[in-house]
Amino acid sequence: MPDPSLPGPSLHLAVALEGAGWHPAAWREPRARPAALLTAEYWTDLVQEAEAGLLDLVTIEDSLALQSSSPAGPDDRTDQVRGRLDAVLIAARVAPLTRHIGLVPTTVVTHTEPFHASKAIATLDYVSTGRAGIRVRVSSRPDEAALFGRRDIPPLRLEDADVSGGPLAELFDEAADYVEVVRRLWDSWEDDAEIRDAATGRFVDRDKLHYIDFAGPHFSVRGPSITPRPPQGQPIVSALGHRTVAYRLIGRAADLGFITPRDAAEARTILAEVRAEQAAAGRADDTVHVLGDVVVFLDADPSAAQDRKGRLDARLGHDYVSDAHVFTGTPAQLADLVQLWHQAGLSGVRLRPATIPHDLEQITRGLVPELQRRGAFRTTYEADTLRGLLGLPRPANRYAAA
Repeated sequence: MPDPSLPGPSLHLAVALEGAGWHPAAWREPRARPAALLTAEYWTDLVQEAEAGLLDLVTIEDSLALQSSSPAGPDDRTDQVRGRLDAVLIAARVAPLTRHIGLVPTTVVTHTEPFHASKAIATLDYVSTGRAGIRVRVSSRPDEAALFGRRDIPPLRLEDADVSGGPLAELFDEAADYVEVVRRLWDSWEDDAEIRDAATGRFVDRDKLHYIDFAGPHFSVRGPSITPRPPQGQPIVSALGHRTVAYRLIGRAADLGFITPRDAAEARTILAEVRAEQAAAGRADDTVHVLGDVVVFLDADPSAAQDRKGRLDARLGHDYVSDAHVFTGTPAQLADLVQLWHQAGLSGVRLRPATIPHDLEQITRGLVPELQRRGAFRTTYEADTLRGLLGLPRPANRYAAA
């Protein structure tokens, strides 16, 4: 049993939103709303529920291809949710209807342009008044490359995933360059570049807009952006990591990393690897939060949670497995795990509700009050920006004169 009195940094909680829930059969649950999945009201309801639980942020899943039961390509199943809305546009729609919670949509960076992502997330930061982030995702699937036709990506073997200079490492190196371009574009306007003086007729100080002149193996971008510097200066950059190439991306380029340990011991091991990559990138003094991902089936009675998972698995046709740890139990038992991982060095957890709305409400109305009772989680929002919630300062503009 973890000791909630032990000192440590503030606990951070996030929720990963995916359709009707992370279990593929979740859409068939009695309280599911499959007919509403492609409506603004549905996503607004979910994010407002997460905000009622005082969570730091929500991430919103996205991809370039239809959902699939196979990580390597499409499938032919018609008994699972297929089709989704654009995550950035969902976040932009929800932003004016929320006040505090961070909004972190997923963007697949392999086949998209950093200039487009930079202005989309900068716009989201304006619409949300400083609560935007981005989760960068790499695509290694040949069928997704075929959607664009600009290059071929051969099928990748898992055993070659961490080979230095290999094809997957190259995709993650490209993602790091992508983030660097996005960050420079966010800085390409100084904070006071807009004058807006009607009397003199000067709207902008052109000397405070800067070419970024990025030239690398993957991108050549001159800049500047067309969107002024975002309210946060730099919205939060996040990435999910399962292995060394992704831990390197987190260490090099992210403010926030999501990892998938199975227990506290593995959390420590992965965290040490992320910190080593951070140091190798010259960022040892930077704050990079790392959250552990957990798929959750929650009920007031542990047997009820297990029975519910069993019913869903029967509809699926096999036991549900995930890249992340799968937890089945009560909110109090989950609180024990959250605190244990926190004491192992993680900044907190990102929870994946197996079914929506049930497991999301178990998080906001069960887990959060339990952690508050233990004195381990906030009882009110203490900042108005996502950087503020994560305890990160607003960074200086790299192009501004000292």
